[in-house]
Amino acid sequence: MIREERIYSVLIVSAADNFNSAVAGQLPESHYSPVTFVRGVSAARREFIEKTYDFVIVNSPLPDDPGTRFAVDAAGTEGSVVLMLLRPEFYGEVREKVAPRGVFTLEKPLSRSMLSTALDWMASARERLRGLEKKKLSVEEKMEEIRTVNRAKWLLISHLMMDEPQAHRYIEKQAMDRCVTRKQVAEEIINTYS
Repeated sequence: MIREERIYSVLIVSAADNFNSAVAGQLPESHYSPVTFVRGVSAARREFIEKTYDFVIVNSPLPDDPGTRFAVDAAGTEGSVVLMLLRPEFYGEVREKVAPRGVFTLEKPLSRSMLSTALDWMASARERLRGLEKKKLSVEEKMEEIRTVNRAKWLLISHLMMDEPQAHRYIEKQAMDRCVTRKQVAEEIINTYS
């Protein structure tokens, strides 16, 4: 099976120029675009309000904040995978707080191969989230169909004096005979009797 190539959007929250240039070299535009760099948590929050990102990398500490709360908030949004890079003296304590909330953590300094591995982990996590998002949409669509069909059944019951099994059979038969979905038949009933 050929894996579909994805392009991931990335937000880098880091005030360290050396780190930023090293990371930029490992994020080719063919796989990561756009890549946005901000220097502090305040700017990151503003950026995150305007756009969601597949990956968020927080290089802690930052000039205006350690970044812990932002990392947790970003991980709590739908579809974002967060990596927090921490100094050794803070690693254990911060990891304990953020890991249960879905934030990946790594101890600095970070090698190129470790960053590459972390990006692979983030891609795997993002694809898993993408699959869950699809399932969620599927369930929501199914629930909407059920609500629409039930509303149509009640209209048939009240306007045509059918009982519930008759109304159900009527909608099912109309959908089969006309090769349309039950939801389409239900919407037509709703439009007719509402």
